[in-house]
Amino acid sequence: MKLDLIAIAPSDFDVDVALAYATDANLTGRPIYRNGECWLHREAADKLAAAIALARPLGLRLRLFDALRPVEAQWALWNARPDPEFLADPRRGSPHSRGIAVDLTLLRGGRELDMGTPFDAFTPLSHHGRTDISPEAQSNRLLLMGLMTAAGWDFYRNEWWHYQLFEPRRYPLVSDADLPRPMM
Repeated sequence: MKLDLIAIAPSDFDVDVALAYATDANLTGRPIYRNGECWLHREAADKLAAAIALARPLGLRLRLFDALRPVEAQWALWNARPDPEFLADPRRGSPHSRGIAVDLTLLRGGRELDMGTPFDAFTPLSHHGRTDISPEAQSNRLLLMGLMTAAGWDFYRNEWWHYQLFEPRRYPLVSDADLPRPMM
């Protein structure tokens, strides 16, 4: 299958790539990605570049926790914690497994802004619009949402860190074997 994938590298995109699933600091407790390269569909890469450009004049950078997630990685996460509130059932397919979703946060001066919960905190406190987190965290979440939606991204209401392209099912699912260099 011919995929229109772009490597998201700090040398080409002014972004901090910190793929959580390439480390053991994730919900499985072990690395899922052997190769921590970051990939996105070309359309998502263009929207990421737009978000980076919007953040820059504010003195902000983006930190990516995840982008393209091969179908096999989605199964690894699902098998560790089959929670449809926070993970797409791999039988339906995740926007991540289509290369059109990012999990991210904002950095100022190299430090993550307070978002009220860590990335991948599978708790209702991770939902957008929470008023029972600090006003600073509420403001930071709204700032991230404003930057991402202004750049053309859709958001997932249960995860402050997750943004995806609209109409995800029009993009094909990507397996590890489909990648230029396998991740797993």
